[in-house]
Amino acid sequence: MISEAGLSFNLIQTERQNHARELVQGLSLREWDGIVTVSGDGLLYEVLNGLLDRPDWEEAMKTPLGILPCGSGNALAGAVNQHGGFEQALGIDLLLNCSLLLCRGGCCPMDLLSVTLASGSRCFSFLSVAWGFVSDVDIQSERFRALGSARFTLGTVLGLATLHTYRGRLSYLPATVEPASPPPALGLPRAKSELTLAPGPAPPVAHSPLHRSVSDLPLSLPQAALTSPGSPEPLPILSLNGGVPELAGDWGGAGDAPLSPDPLLPSPPGSPKTALLSPITEGAPEMPASSGLLLPTPDGDPAAISTGGPADDLLPPLGTPLPPGWVTLEGDFVLMLAISPSHLGADLVAVPHARFDDGLVHLCWVRSGISRAALLRLFLAMENGSHFSLGCPQLGYAAARAFRLEPLTPRGVLTVDGEQVEYGPLQAQVHPGLGTLLTGPSGRPGRES
Repeated sequence: MISEAGLSFNLIQTERQNHARELVQGLSLREWDGIVTVSGDGLLYEVLNGLLDRPDWEEAMKTPLGILPCGSGNALAGAVNQHGGFEQALGIDLLLNCSLLLCRGGCCPMDLLSVTLASGSRCFSFLSVAWGFVSDVDIQSERFRALGSARFTLGTVLGLATLHTYRGRLSYLPATVEPASPPPALGLPRAKSELTLAPGPAPPVAHSPLHRSVSDLPLSLPQAALTSPGSPEPLPILSLNGGVPELAGDWGGAGDAPLSPDPLLPSPPGSPKTALLSPITEGAPEMPASSGLLLPTPDGDPAAISTGGPADDLLPPLGTPLPPGWVTLEGDFVLMLAISPSHLGADLVAVPHARFDDGLVHLCWVRSGISRAALLRLFLAMENGSHFSLGCPQLGYAAARAFRLEPLTPRGVLTVDGEQVEYGPLQAQVHPGLGTLLTGPSGRPGRES
């Protein structure tokens, strides 16, 4: 499909954890029209933070970024699929839809979160910050990565069986205008029926060949070359390991075993996971058998943090009082989720009205007192984005421009874009339109790419 669209590409595969981050730090970006990862969400996290590590990060962040989903979560791809007007899709249908949108061309500004961790280090997020049930399931299901997206189903079942509550304090700077939910889209194309390259006139986007010189690659290049038909020179491949249930009327925890307020969870220092990368890549490559393993980064790994990027003008230093106008919630929580796009997974619509460029971080939380059955109903309803209409009293939501999270439970798991980070207080603010996302044309009435 990509070759028929006249796009040339080079395919690179990562060799190790943070390899993608290193590669983009040394790229001659003027030789590229964009960077596309063939992966889950974790690899784009590496690429994004690598670009923001560059001395020329302001110019580097103008480089459009895209994703072709070959991971287990594929949350950003699910949001791109919805933005393009397609019905919810998984697996090969989602990959084909995203490939088609990539071929049609078109970009959208993408808001990013700068996240300051307890140590003072900073990383950037395009997806989510999670604490509690969501992060527990994400990290503890890594051992089931071979199951693909089914790992989250199994992880959710196990998480419900050992459900914990967490004492904490959530503070946020409310958005000046609360976002309004858009009307439901009608007539979305089915995944397979739209898979043609020219169903209508495409926007006038020029696609010059994407190429790079061998000198851009600081690593040995022992393998045979693989290029697209239009590439100016062969590029050696780097070796790699690299429907909603009705409510039963019981939202409380009656009949459930008491929830433990002090989960025995590990709290290693945070670092990005090993993930799959293709900075500029073709369709649907085979996934290496050894890919997807999670290897912890030693404490203090400089590759795990970002040193560049814009200043956080809305945030005082961690540990200092918050300015007037902030709202603070304190209590026992089952989960807290700060999310930028609409999707938490390819088939989990966490915030249906969220947009890539709405300038907001969407805060969702579930307080203690919810039963396991009720929590399961929330996640089942999230498959079509109807969970806010269930009337669950423990479920809360707020649109914000910045937030601070202070865990008061001594052990737990925090994740940024699915990557485990150091446990402790953190804070984040939205930087509107800091990134550029390859989305293809919008398929939603009244929306532009």
